[in-house]
Amino acid sequence: MKLCRVVVIVANLILSFCISLTAQEPTPPLNLQTTSSSTGQAPAAPSNADDGWHLALSPYLWFAGAHGTVGALGRNVSIHASPGDLLSHFDIGLMGAAEARKKRFVLNGDMVWVRLSDNRALPAPILGATTADARVGQFIWTSKGGVRLLDRPGMKFDANVGVRYWHLGQNLSFSPSTLGINFNGSQNWADILVGGRLQLPAGKKAVIDLAGDVGGWNATAKLDYQFATLLGLKVSKRWTLLAGYRYLFVDYRNGPQGVYNMVTSGAVFGATWQIK
Repeated sequence: MKLCRVVVIVANLILSFCISLTAQEPTPPLNLQTTSSSTGQAPAAPSNADDGWHLALSPYLWFAGAHGTVGALGRNVSIHASPGDLLSHFDIGLMGAAEARKKRFVLNGDMVWVRLSDNRALPAPILGATTADARVGQFIWTSKGGVRLLDRPGMKFDANVGVRYWHLGQNLSFSPSTLGINFNGSQNWADILVGGRLQLPAGKKAVIDLAGDVGGWNATAKLDYQFATLLGLKVSKRWTLLAGYRYLFVDYRNGPQGVYNMVTSGAVFGATWQIK
């Protein structure tokens, strides 16, 4: 009997303590979504800030060397130029990339435009000419559209399809040239491409970017492909520094008129500006 009384007293004390805590608990704040539901109105859907377009620009410098074979009219010449060789004959150039994304739809473009020149004295005058001046220009534009198949924090994968346009221009002039013996020529073509891009985390503020594409398939060029590996370091909300390596190969044969089989590869340094 004493044990039963003790149990009853302890139970009453615990119940009294719980009731006192409940009475002192502050009233919870008003939940607007719950109130709306109780009145029969659906709660307001949260706004999705990712519904708009996201734009980014990436100016860069590609310190590339080149080696391969070029030719015309059945005559081919092997070329091997280091990054230093190309820079020593560099006149002007512009390089950059851009990307626009809305939800899972992605558009991107890449441009490389360079102009090189060289002049040499002729060991023996040719029809009165004493010097020869050569100018070579190259314009490459790649444009692609794709879909983001994987979109997770720090890890993204895009599949894309697009086109790469090539323009090669050559000019050879002699000075003085009383007879106007100068040569001008250009080649233009475009290759359909398929490719992809994978982004992987490399730390809190770093990301590894792997990208590549392939095309040609004897429709225009026999083969046209590239791949790039970049390391991005986020230094502010809108700016990311880039460094990496890029490799570009094309094998274009325009019958007897010309051959352009070339590898262009080297280090890449740049930055990405997140406009929106």
